[in-house]
Amino acid sequence: MALKALLFTRLLEYIAIIKPQPNYLNIKTMNFRTLGKNGFDVSEIGLGCWQLGSDWGEGIDKDSAFQILQEAIDQGITFFDTADVYGDGKSERLIGEFLKGKNLPIRVATKFGRRANAYPDKYSKEVLVESVKASCERLGTDSLDLVQLHCIPTEELRKGDIFNWLREIKSDGLIKAFGASVETVEEGLICMEQEGIQSLQVIFNVFRQKLVKELLPVAKRKNVGIIVRLPLASGLLAGKFTKETTFAESDHRNYNKDGAAFSVGETFAGLKFEKGLDLVEQIKSEYPPEGYSMVDMTLRWILDHDAVTTIIPGASSPKQVIGNVKAAGLSGLSDKLHEKLSKFYVEEVHDHVRGVY
Repeated sequence: MALKALLFTRLLEYIAIIKPQPNYLNIKTMNFRTLGKNGFDVSEIGLGCWQLGSDWGEGIDKDSAFQILQEAIDQGITFFDTADVYGDGKSERLIGEFLKGKNLPIRVATKFGRRANAYPDKYSKEVLVESVKASCERLGTDSLDLVQLHCIPTEELRKGDIFNWLREIKSDGLIKAFGASVETVEEGLICMEQEGIQSLQVIFNVFRQKLVKELLPVAKRKNVGIIVRLPLASGLLAGKFTKETTFAESDHRNYNKDGAAFSVGETFAGLKFEKGLDLVEQIKSEYPPEGYSMVDMTLRWILDHDAVTTIIPGASSPKQVIGNVKAAGLSGLSDKLHEKLSKFYVEEVHDHVRGVY
C-alpha cells in the first residue's frame, strides 16, 4: 500500500509539471515606467496611501501600516502616493517614520490644496510653502519628490498663479517636480498647458473610459506622466461586494456614496452602488480571460494603455498588496477584449456615471 501511495504521489507531481498552466501563473518581476518628461522611474503598480490615514473603513494602526508598506517594497513597488489631508498628516508621518534610516529607491508623491487654510479660495504662495515644508517634516525629507495639486477648483487652475508658485519653489529646491490630481478631462487639459508639469493623477478604469480618447493622447504627445487613482472604483471592480455589503459610518463609500462630502465621481467611479454591482456581475460572467481574477483583468486593462505610467490602488492588508501587484506580470489583454470592454462602457455604463468628468 505504501508503494502504491508513493507511485500515486509521483504521478500527481508529474502531471502538475506537464499540465499547461494558465497565464495567471506567468508572473514576472515588477516593470517600471518613466513619469513624464525627464522624470524618474516608478513601478507600474504603486501604493495609494489614503487608507493609511485611517480616514475611512476600519482604520489601520502603525504596525499594520508598516506591514503593508514593507510588503509593497517586497513586491517591487517603488512609488507611494499620499496627501497632507490623509488622516490630517497621519499617512505622511507613517511613511516618513517607516522610511527613516532606510536607503530605499522609493519615490513619494504627496498633495496640496484641500486643507482649510487654502481650499477653496485662499491659495497663496505663502500657504503653499508652509504646507510643503510641513509635508517635508512629516515625511522626513528636505525636498518632495512630487507635489500634486489636490483637486483644487477649476478656476484656480485657469488663473495659473499657483503654477508660477510651484515653479518658483521647485527652483528653490523645496520640490523636485509638480503635477496635479484632477477630477475632469477639462482640468487635465488646462494643467497640461502649463510649462513644467510632470504628471496628472486621474480616475481611470473600465467604468471611466472617457479619458482614452480625450486626455490620454494629449498626455502621451506632451510626455506628461499619468497616475491612475481609484483603478478598482472604490473596490467595486474587485467583484467581491454584494447587495448585503455595508460600510462603516466613517467610510467614504457610506457617507459620500451620493456625493454628500466631495465629488460624487470619487466614490464608486460615480455610479450608484446598486447599479455598479449589476454592472460588475455582467463583467464577471463574460469578460475575464481564463485564469484572470477581476482585479487582474481590471488593472491589466489600465496598464495596457501606454500613456499610463503607474496605478495606485490602496491596500488594507499585505494580502491586498500582493493581489494588486500580480497584474504587472500578466500578459496584456487581447484587442478583441479591449473592443468588447469599450463597447460595454458605451452601451451599459456611460449614461449612469454621475458628476462632471
